[in-house]
Amino acid sequence: MAPPKLPLPDRLGIPGPLVLGYLGVLLFMVGDGVESGFIAPYMADHGAGTEVHASYVVTAYGVTVMLASWLSGALSDLWGPRRVMQLGLAVWVVFDVLFLVFALGPQNYPLMLVFYGLRGFGYPLFAFGFLVWITATAPTARMGTAVGWFYVAFTGGLPTLGSLVAGVTNPWFGQFGTLWVALGIIVLGGACCLLGVRERTGFARLAPPEVRPVQSLLSSLSIAWTHPKVAVGCVVRIINTAPEFGFLVFLPTFFGSELGFGQGRWLTLLAVIYGTNVLCNLLFGAIGDRIGWRRTIASFGGLGCALTTLTLYFVPKAVGGNYTVAIIMGMLYGITLAGFVPISALVPALAPENKGGAMALLNLGAGGAAFVGPAVVSVFLGPLGPAGVVIVFAALYVVSAALTLYLKVPERPAEPEGPRTPVHADPVAVRTAADATATWGTASTRSGTWC
Repeated sequence: MAPPKLPLPDRLGIPGPLVLGYLGVLLFMVGDGVESGFIAPYMADHGAGTEVHASYVVTAYGVTVMLASWLSGALSDLWGPRRVMQLGLAVWVVFDVLFLVFALGPQNYPLMLVFYGLRGFGYPLFAFGFLVWITATAPTARMGTAVGWFYVAFTGGLPTLGSLVAGVTNPWFGQFGTLWVALGIIVLGGACCLLGVRERTGFARLAPPEVRPVQSLLSSLSIAWTHPKVAVGCVVRIINTAPEFGFLVFLPTFFGSELGFGQGRWLTLLAVIYGTNVLCNLLFGAIGDRIGWRRTIASFGGLGCALTTLTLYFVPKAVGGNYTVAIIMGMLYGITLAGFVPISALVPALAPENKGGAMALLNLGAGGAAFVGPAVVSVFLGPLGPAGVVIVFAALYVVSAALTLYLKVPERPAEPEGPRTPVHADPVAVRTAADATATWGTASTRSGTWC
């Protein structure tokens, strides 16, 4: 008898019970990404004074993003991913309102540093809390694809669709009004995710009952020296998107003013870059499952981005600001950036007995990128100029490719397929996980030796 036909999401590699969570993350990150193409120059003109001072605000934001990204994994172990996501939504909404009303509106630079910085705790707790939910639910053989879909949602919002929304709303409401529109989209995404997803694994703590809060937090740090490969994976994850966050500080001026594209065409270019990346995130998740995660990250991600980072800046400048050429170079960067997608499947596999701690450190790397990227711009933009900063970022990508060669997963017995619900979870969660296993069915295993 032929096996029952799986629902469409499961055939595509999306855990069926989490479908509305992916949609909620997409909407949340659209709201978060609305500002990405213009917030730094807007702050420079409305209280910060200079582009460098605006980069300090973005760097402060990056520090809290980094801390929250680490906490998202550690707290998900203790509280469950859903509760962590609730906290992230609340933080984002409260401090965004304070930022708009008391800092950006009155052009108060010190309060910009405080409120925009504290708002940085919001999106990592929400988005990366959901990523932990995925890694606790999806079958190992389809993990790369499930994570790839997460980055489709994540990057689809920040900055892809977010930039397109800004391009539409800026002429209607102005940039300040657009920031209020973004807040509404954030609330909609949070409601969709938190009210729509009923998969029970994310409702319960993931750590065993005997694990205490301090023990869990220390475990998420101590894994850096008990499993050095996980620490190296964290560094690779930082390098993955550090240039992305750094580019958002100075490329709006480079493309918009120096090359004469204007804000509208710059926002379109930004959307094209990450729209291409969105499509390829899923592709490289599947490629990583097939040819090996390590090989995909090192070749397509590290070395590919080293090359396309240089071409993104230097080629459009060399041809005198041709917009079509800039679009093509942007698409190439978006494609190669997707080569890093399997890192979220690779790093937890390096510490199979402490996946929560590994995800916490990986998320620390993801948040660290939001700090390191603007920090590199703050340090090198003055002495080296934009071209020098781009070369520094390209060199970091080469370093990431070399480091990835170290991340070889040890051989171990094959795991049974299906969601890996903790044995200590409540009975409802166990039953839900069993249902999800039946839904997912049989998936092909990875091939390749670079895992």
